[in-house]
Amino acid sequence: MRDDDRPDTKDDAAGTTDRTDEAVSIEPASWARRRISEARTWLARRWSSDNWARLTGQWSSLGRTRPVPRTVAVGLLCALGLLAFTQGRIASGNTPVEREPATAAALVERAQAERAASRSEKRAVPSQEASANPDVPAAAPAPEQPAPPPAPPVDPGPVAGLSGVQMDNAKAIVRTGHDMGMPRRALIIGVATAMQESNLLNLANDALPESLNHPHQGTGWDHDSVGLFQQRTSSGWGPVDKLMDPAYATAQFFNALRRIPGWQQMALTDAAQAVQVSAFPGYYAQHEGAATEVVDAIIPPNR
Repeated sequence: MRDDDRPDTKDDAAGTTDRTDEAVSIEPASWARRRISEARTWLARRWSSDNWARLTGQWSSLGRTRPVPRTVAVGLLCALGLLAFTQGRIASGNTPVEREPATAAALVERAQAERAASRSEKRAVPSQEASANPDVPAAAPAPEQPAPPPAPPVDPGPVAGLSGVQMDNAKAIVRTGHDMGMPRRALIIGVATAMQESNLLNLANDALPESLNHPHQGTGWDHDSVGLFQQRTSSGWGPVDKLMDPAYATAQFFNALRRIPGWQQMALTDAAQAVQVSAFPGYYAQHEGAATEVVDAIIPPNR
């Protein structure tokens, strides 16, 4: 409606349409305020105080009086409601902002970021729930399982060409070392050493008549050496009656081996020589294969 009470022309309508189709500003609040101000100016220009009064009375045109069209009143009320709604959206900061359409690459990157965030949130759920609920006790760590004990020795028959007596002495060496917690490598070194020193026989010595009073399986001749490992009482290995006991003599050998730094990485002949201090250090190596076979028969590797 124009100021002279004539309907708007097509040019006016087109002008109004052009103004409403303007590009939306990046700032939503300023854009909405500007549109509200333009709407108020448009209403004020086209509606005088007389026109507003006619909403509750009669509309005079061309000497005739008739009620105000209902469509005009409803349209004005809707416009006022839209203005109030827009002002509320501005006050609450919820005015929408038009954005440029996203490119395909941007959409792919956004989808990947959302999937990564979703996976991280799922992984973090247990810890978040535990921290949010202090009444739920944390799961106790699983107790550490102790290492399985070494397999106990068995009682096999003679192997590696040994006699029954020799095999019994080898069993005494292996079982004593097992009870002391010595590893398999030490057991092989002990059996190989006794093979070289006494041919796995508990020997007495004619130079020490006392040794003949104890169970023995032959006599030796090397100074005052006795027993499976030909240990000398004069060198501090122990008393004669003790050295004639295979278990005691074996324990003395393994205790001395333990005191050799790095014996685990030594060759068998070097480790045995470090304990025995023999005049023939290279002879121990020849018994390594047979000693390994004997130890494997008494304590199988797969047990």
